[in-house]
Amino acid sequence: MWSKQWKSVVGLEIHAQINTESKLFSGAENKFGGPTNTQVSLFDAAFPGTLPVLNKGCVEAGVLTALALRCTVNKVSKFDRKHYFYADLPAGYQITQQRQPLAVKGYVDYCISDKNNFQTKTANITQIQLEQDSGKSLHDEKDKISLIDLNRCGTGLMEIVTEPDFSDGTDASAFVKELQKILQTIQTCDCKMEEGSLRVDANISVHKPGERLGVRTEVKNLNSIKSVSKAISFEVKRQIELLENGGVVENETRSFDTEIDETVPMRDKEVKTDYRFMPEPNLPPLHLFDNESVKTVASKISVINIDDIQQKLPPLPEDTRKRLEQQYCLKRRDVAVLVDNSGLVDYFEEVMRLSPTTNAKLVSNFIINQLLGVLNDKKFTIHNCPVTTDDFGRLIDLVQTEEISYSTSYKVLDEMFEHPNITPEDIVEQKDWRQISDTQVLTNICEKVLEEHPKIIAKYRKGKLKYLHTLVNKAVIDSNNKGNPRILKQIMEDLLDNK
Repeated sequence: MWSKQWKSVVGLEIHAQINTESKLFSGAENKFGGPTNTQVSLFDAAFPGTLPVLNKGCVEAGVLTALALRCTVNKVSKFDRKHYFYADLPAGYQITQQRQPLAVKGYVDYCISDKNNFQTKTANITQIQLEQDSGKSLHDEKDKISLIDLNRCGTGLMEIVTEPDFSDGTDASAFVKELQKILQTIQTCDCKMEEGSLRVDANISVHKPGERLGVRTEVKNLNSIKSVSKAISFEVKRQIELLENGGVVENETRSFDTEIDETVPMRDKEVKTDYRFMPEPNLPPLHLFDNESVKTVASKISVINIDDIQQKLPPLPEDTRKRLEQQYCLKRRDVAVLVDNSGLVDYFEEVMRLSPTTNAKLVSNFIINQLLGVLNDKKFTIHNCPVTTDDFGRLIDLVQTEEISYSTSYKVLDEMFEHPNITPEDIVEQKDWRQISDTQVLTNICEKVLEEHPKIIAKYRKGKLKYLHTLVNKAVIDSNNKGNPRILKQIMEDLLDNK
């Protein structure tokens, strides 16, 4: 009832940990799950006199990400100090890129689905900036103490800021899912949200169409796709209900409680925090080059060439979707499922390479509707699937040539998981599952069915065509479920027309 009266506006800030061996400004190891406070350099711990040394790999990863998100990479960017006090930030400031970031003005095409209706939308990227992560505070409610783990402190981050282009939780979570796939494809972030390597902050407001934007709230540290969707949806609903009841939306920071699926207050923002931004005095401006400008550089050892990085950019998820649609004439829904599941595109294309005459739509349909289900039931992934692409293609060939029925193929696939060393052809022979396509044999079965069910024939004659399907099903059963349904249907129609 609110959809016409209210409009929700959502923008995102995504913090993606850069996938490098060492941190942004120090040589400390950058790895999740190490013993507490064992991956901390003197610089990370803010010892006096220590200086930052910029990690070239982090910059290259940032540039690659910017190019993947269709951003304009700034040839000169600068670092700033963002001052605030918190126990897990020992220096009392964060080194970031507030005023002159690494890249600006990009966009991402992503898919959003609603009951198998796949729609492609575009979200605009405001900027991408490099910055260092803080440490982690561990709060012990029982003993009323807080402990600090600095292992994460100084880890390189890419902060990806979007325009307020999203309308609800479903929309925003679809974008985050696409961003995940992009970053994983280019390998600049592993995107393990459960480990904190990808964290999402959402800025949310509501207003009535034609009126000015409403007061926004920020929901911090969303660490799963589901939480992004649920938190935004709840916050939109909360703000609308509050305004409908005469209340006022406060400009505040909130967190999402996954136990109750609700956002809860963290702190208000009525007084704007003064971060006292200032240029980072220990880091010079970051200069990047292209093929033309690099010619003026005497030593090219430490130079980062944007054009060279552009050449390393692999096909992105949307590129793959479009190629599969065009090359194999697949539906948008099917290519979306293939691309969304890691390894599935490679499996599909290997099947097509080994069996080039096989119908691509049949292969994709079989993978999506059968193979994925069996993999989930048996706790496998496509990466450790016991069914080889060669055997899978041979199974599809048996269906395509009507050696077995589509329903029988389910049983054959189950057997292939249980006995991966036996070919699908041998399974069909051993189980006597080969489909009957002999027209004389099937005609005899159909004649017998018609003799035994005159009442169903009478209903069919009255124009109730659904009873043709009933008669064919009975013929399939009488053939021990081995009769070819397509041929049985044709024979049954011919016999009924001639009676």
